[in-house]
Amino acid sequence: MRRMIACLSLVLLLSSCGGDHEASPGGSHGASRDEFETRAREVAARWQGSADDHAWRNGFVALEVLNPQGWNHVSQIPAWVNRSSHNGAWRLAAKLPANSPHRADVRWPDGEVSQVPLISAASAYEEFSKPADLIEEECPAKGCRPLRVTGARLGKVPLETSRGTIQVPAWVFTVEGVEQKKVHVAVDPSAVTARPERIQGGFEEVMAFDLVAGKPDELLIRYGFGACDTVHGPRAYETDQLVVIDMDEEDSSSGKLCPAILKTATATVTLTRPLGDRLVLDSGTGLPVLQGLNRR
Repeated sequence: MRRMIACLSLVLLLSSCGGDHEASPGGSHGASRDEFETRAREVAARWQGSADDHAWRNGFVALEVLNPQGWNHVSQIPAWVNRSSHNGAWRLAAKLPANSPHRADVRWPDGEVSQVPLISAASAYEEFSKPADLIEEECPAKGCRPLRVTGARLGKVPLETSRGTIQVPAWVFTVEGVEQKKVHVAVDPSAVTARPERIQGGFEEVMAFDLVAGKPDELLIRYGFGACDTVHGPRAYETDQLVVIDMDEEDSSSGKLCPAILKTATATVTLTRPLGDRLVLDSGTGLPVLQGLNRR
């Protein structure tokens, strides 16, 4: 009986190879060169000139949550602070700035400057002082204390966007008895465009890329593959504005069971000319591939 249970447990931990990486309408795994180019042309045509394309290149697309629930840098603050914040144990012990600007300049990495609308310090406080939707440890039985806000000023914090990392206006709140500041991005959410959505049914093939040092026509990409996938190499489809990349993978399990895990590796793809300012798109999702292999 014990052996039977162990075998059943092993089966539950295994699945057929490929998983999300099996051939499907949402990608080009195991496809021929012609089939890949057909898929890549569709991806390029869908993206180029679209509203998503315009926003990604010229708008304000944040690649991270403006103001995540909870306290910034949770690992650096006492446990009671995060617990109190989670439960909404905030107290306003000072007047917040009432004459703050309604708009502010944001400078992009290419030197362009945009004006964005701002929320007031009072609006920021109202937003972050609400308790979380799900509260597991109630106050004060588990050690919560009031978080008394004693002041606020308008500062700046870095934010990663589709156009690079920028400095954005943020309200910096001082909390009594807490060394760290409570930071809340002051940009009105109405100024920020949501990240584009992947093609329906699509799955990620290329995770990130970097230019190979000294070789502007070579990309080092990171990709994921199943435990039983055979990888033949990356493929690229190029236009004047875009480069669409996929990994040529196929399921080699031959019906055997494989661990349901995703492995990652890197590979180099050589373009016909330097990448320049062209966007790199993943053929599986139809979305831009972010530059920087150390993002995840």
